[in-house]
This record gives sequence, structure tokens and C-alpha cells, in this order.
Amino acid sequence: MEEREARPFAHLDSPLTPLYRRVMRVFVEHKRRFVVHLRPEDVAEALRRDGGAPVSQEAVDKALASLEGWGNLRADPDTSRVTTVEDFYRTRYLYQLTREGEAAELALATYEEAIGRRGELQAVALEDIRVRLRALREAAAASSPDPAVVHNLLLELTNRLDSLAANASAFMGSLQRMIDLQDVDEDAFLAYKDRLIHYLERFVSELVVKSYDIAATLRGFDDAQVDRLLRLAAEREAADAAPDMAAGGDDDLGGVIGNKLAEWRGRWSGLRSWFVGDRTHPSQAALLRQRTRKAIPDLLATISVLVERHAGRSDRSADFRALARWFAQAPTEADTHRLWRAAFGLSSARHLTVGAADPGEDVPATTSWLDAPPVTVAPRLRATGRYQRRGAPARVVDRSRERALLARQVAAERAQIEAARRRLATGRPIRLSELKDLDRHEFSLFLRLLGEALAAGPPGPDGRIRALSADGTFEITLVPLTDGRIAVITTDDGVLRGPDHEITIVDRTEETPSPAEFAAGAGR
Repeated sequence: MEEREARPFAHLDSPLTPLYRRVMRVFVEHKRRFVVHLRPEDVAEALRRDGGAPVSQEAVDKALASLEGWGNLRADPDTSRVTTVEDFYRTRYLYQLTREGEAAELALATYEEAIGRRGELQAVALEDIRVRLRALREAAAASSPDPAVVHNLLLELTNRLDSLAANASAFMGSLQRMIDLQDVDEDAFLAYKDRLIHYLERFVSELVVKSYDIAATLRGFDDAQVDRLLRLAAEREAADAAPDMAAGGDDDLGGVIGNKLAEWRGRWSGLRSWFVGDRTHPSQAALLRQRTRKAIPDLLATISVLVERHAGRSDRSADFRALARWFAQAPTEADTHRLWRAAFGLSSARHLTVGAADPGEDVPATTSWLDAPPVTVAPRLRATGRYQRRGAPARVVDRSRERALLARQVAAERAQIEAARRRLATGRPIRLSELKDLDRHEFSLFLRLLGEALAAGPPGPDGRIRALSADGTFEITLVPLTDGRIAVITTDDGVLRGPDHEITIVDRTEETPSPAEFAAGAGR
């Protein structure tokens, strides 16, 4: 018997596609309940219960025959209810999904899920990954970890990471379409813009803190621990591997374990690269944080465009459409000429001047182009589009006073910045509450350094947060204090209040004395 070529997606290019999709969904739903074979009357009954348009038994029979011809279904003779010779010769079939048909339905379900997915930034998934990594580290430290616990933790880790990555990708894609104003309800977007920006800011703050902790936990695993945990998961999965019919039932357990172990090593490598990066290959978490931060100013720019549009400002295309309607509605040709002159203002004939010797300079500006004498255009102007008057070149303006003023302003700003550096970068620990009064330049530098220290993550094992400034000129060490004091810093623009910390700022561009040397110098 000649084998037919399966075309499981052919039913999508048909006028009866909705009916075919309903029939295939019936088979998929019944297979989830472990019902493999269906009779035509069973399919018709299921279609009557699915809430769709009514379908006759004859239409169901034709749909089943078409799907069987395309390879989505397989038809087997139904001899279970034969009681007479007439029943035996009457055509009766049992239908079931083929591998091609089931694969096509899975592909269509994945497609519909991807199209309908809104996406989200799952800060909760970050917390789940962090908790499970800590539990996995405790299991790795045990002498004989439970394989079931290790396997479940690894499965939950990979599932949460897959969900986090897929939803983040879908959300950032929809966010970019929103920024580009593609298929966006502008009124709805303006109504929830504040919630969206707050949503992005909250996720960025969660991502900064938790990705740092996750990366630190991942770096704490050594290769031997990771390999032992992954081998436990691979051996547990290999125990449930079905016999290979092609191998005649003679399974190579070592080969199955090796394949499973290679899969888990790839998943672990993906997990590590998502949170741990380097200078040349930043992690996916860092790229997501960078893209999310960039989306906030892009959203604000889009909001400003929409606000201007809703305020009544029209764009050039709308102006030209309105002008075209006015031209079409003009009663006479003379009216169209008047409209042209009013719209474009090209009635004046003397707006072009090409030199002092131009004879047209004495012609009034109200003279029509038709009545004005011709203007002689120099060949050089016609050829190159440039015209240079004869005579001495224009005098060079003396800008020495302006340059001196700018130099004094730059020197003053530099002196203020250096004074702020000397005030803050002492190289010795100081409480925030001891700073008290800061001028505008000192406070700007202090706020930038404090923000970089807080963004560097939670304290390390020694209770300190260490960070470098963006330009690498300052080293900041921040120690949280537990005495409950509140630091109050007075500035030219207001008062800053917050929990007291101990901060040490070192200027890396110059030699800073140690605390002992500083105290000895102060004693002298």
C-alpha cells in the first residue's frame, strides 16, 4: 500500500477551517482524558456541546474524511457493533489522532499562546529562583543529598527561569510596540501610563537586588558540586526512560544517563549565563535591566507626543488634507488662486537677491513675477548653488572676552568640584549624620556616590557594601548601622533624611593617608 504524504496544516487553507479546528480540538480534549478512538457520532455530540454553531452529522462525516485524507486523523474499521451482514458491509470507522495531526495541534496552540501572550516582568520569579538556589546549595553541602529533592529543585529552577525569560521577552516586545504607537488605544495608554512606569521602576529595583544575590549564590557552587547534583537528576530521569523499540529492548542505561546529564549541563549553563556575566559578555539580567531602564524615558517621550496630539496640535499631514478639501470646495478658479497665495505666500516677486549689482533691487516687492524684469543669475551660482560677493572678506569677530569669561566659569566650577572632593573623599569612615551641611556641589557628588553604593547590592559577609563610581575615581564603602539613628543632611535645596550609615569615600586619583596616618597628622 502506497503511503500518502501527510499535510497536517492543509485544513487551515480552506473555507471550512473553523469546522476543522473544532473537530481537531475535540480529539485533542478527548486524548487528554485518555480517550483515543472516537466515532463520528461521538464527534457530532461533542460539537453540539461546545457552544459553537450547530453542525449536521453529514458535515461531520465529510470533515472527518477530509482530515483523514490530509493525515491529521487515522481511520480504522469499526467492527465492534456489527450484528448483521448488512452492518458488516456498511462503512464504519473509528478515528484517532495521528502523530502529524497531534504535532500540528501543538504547534497551533503554541502559536495562539504566543500571539495572545501579554507578557509580564516577573519579580516573583526572581524571588523563587533565589529561594530554590539557596535550598540547592544546602543540598549540595550535604553528604548524601536526596535525589528527589535535588531533581525537583532543578526542575522548578529551570521552569521558573523559562517562564521569566519568555514573559520578559513578550512584555518588552509589547512595550516596544506601545512606544512605537503600533495598534495602541491612545486614551487607554494615557490612563494607565503612571501605573506602567511605576511597574517598570519596581521591577528594575527588584532585579538589581535579587539578581546580585542570585549571581553570588551561583558563584558559590564549585564544579564538583554542580556535577554531582546534575548527575543525581539525570539518573533519576533515566530510571523512567521507556525501552527503545529500535534497540530491541536492549537499553544502554549509561548512554541514557549521559544524554540526560548533557541536557542538564546545558540548562545549568543557561541559568548561570542568565545571571552571571563578565565585561565582554554581560548577563541576560543585566541586558534586561538596561533595556527596562531605557524604556522609561522612551515612554515619557511617547507620552509627551500623545499629550501634544490630544491638546489640539495637528501634524503636517492633517494640515495638507484640510487644505486639499478647501481646494476641492473652492467655487471658482480665481478662488483657488487666492487660496494658494494665502496658504503659501509666494505672491512676492523680490524675495530672491543675488548681489548688489542686481537690477531687480529697485523693483517693489509687490510686483508680480510676470511683470518684473528678468534677473541675471551668475553662471557660478547656477552651476554650484553658491555666490560670493567681490571685495574684502568680512572681518573676523574678536571673541577673546567671551573665551576668557568661559575660562573663568570653567575654573570656578572645577574649583567647586575639587572642594567637594576634598570635603567628602577623606579616606576615613564617617557617619552620614556627621556631614550635616552640604552645599549644592558637595550634595550632588555625595548623592551620586551614595546611589552607586546602594545599587551595588546587599552587604557582603562582612556586613559592608563596596562599590566603585562609574568613572572609577572613587571607592565607596557603606556599612549599615543598627542603632536606629536618622541622618539629617541640610543642603541648599532642602533637607535629606534617612537611616544612618557609616560611609568611607576614597579618592583613587591621589594617595589618601590611612586612618592611622590621618589621626597622627591630626594630633600634630
